[in-house]
Amino acid sequence: MNEEICKLLKPIFGQEVKVQSSSQTEGGCINQTHILHLTNGERVFLKHNSQPAPDFFAAEAKGLKLLSQVDKGPRIPKSLALQDSPTPSFLILEYIEKSSPAYDFPVSFAQSLAELHRNTHHSFGLDHDNYIGSSPQKNTHDINGIHFFRDQRLRYQQELARASGKLPSGTDKKLTKLFERIEDYLDITGEQPALMHGDLWSGNYFPDQDHIPCIFDPAVYYGLREADLAMTELFGRLPQQFYDAYHEAFPLNPGYDERKDLYNLYHLLNHLNLFGSSYLGSVEQVIRKYIKS
Repeated sequence: MNEEICKLLKPIFGQEVKVQSSSQTEGGCINQTHILHLTNGERVFLKHNSQPAPDFFAAEAKGLKLLSQVDKGPRIPKSLALQDSPTPSFLILEYIEKSSPAYDFPVSFAQSLAELHRNTHHSFGLDHDNYIGSSPQKNTHDINGIHFFRDQRLRYQQELARASGKLPSGTDKKLTKLFERIEDYLDITGEQPALMHGDLWSGNYFPDQDHIPCIFDPAVYYGLREADLAMTELFGRLPQQFYDAYHEAFPLNPGYDERKDLYNLYHLLNHLNLFGSSYLGSVEQVIRKYIKS
């Protein structure tokens, strides 16, 4: 794989470079990740996967490019090169060195995320499908945000779980009942399709050495922006200053706290599909919040 990497990096740096050393990083559960130290003194970030979908890294590169076009938004790593052939398949990104969050990081992150979300589109979805983790993420356009979230997010994951036998019939029926009533629970009055990161858990953002908020590993689409905020609360939570600063910069409709678990049901269903039955209890807990019988 090093030979292919060096060929792709030569036009980027304008000279031949070789990989001097490589250090594996703490990555996610989907890809292997390394910091590559090059003979020209530069460092780049490598993501690779032995069995990805044919367009897996190309979709990520498209998402990063779209996010990077936002003025005053979070910092986005540049996509330098990719190889999406079956083996080896990899994506090379700009290396961004992280720092410890300063006291004002929650506020600056909230403000930059609000700027990202102000970028809108004529419909919910995207011009191509992509991935959430390694699961396909369907982005068929819909002018109705609730219908998009219900059909392209929740019902699609329900169908995957049903097909793989991970969804007990009783839970499946309650999910269907919840989705039939979803318009009773989501108030999107005045909401426009917002450009979203799509997978904004705590492992997908940090401050750089200049304390600028950075986001990466996206699952980009134009959607209901509250879903990005809800995801920041699923596996840990940012300090309250973040949520206060976001609301000040880009106010939410009243009742977000009652809606956030419904947004996170998408990610819990995806985790059920990717990682198995340990997430079934969390899925059922969310269902019970909205469907009492």
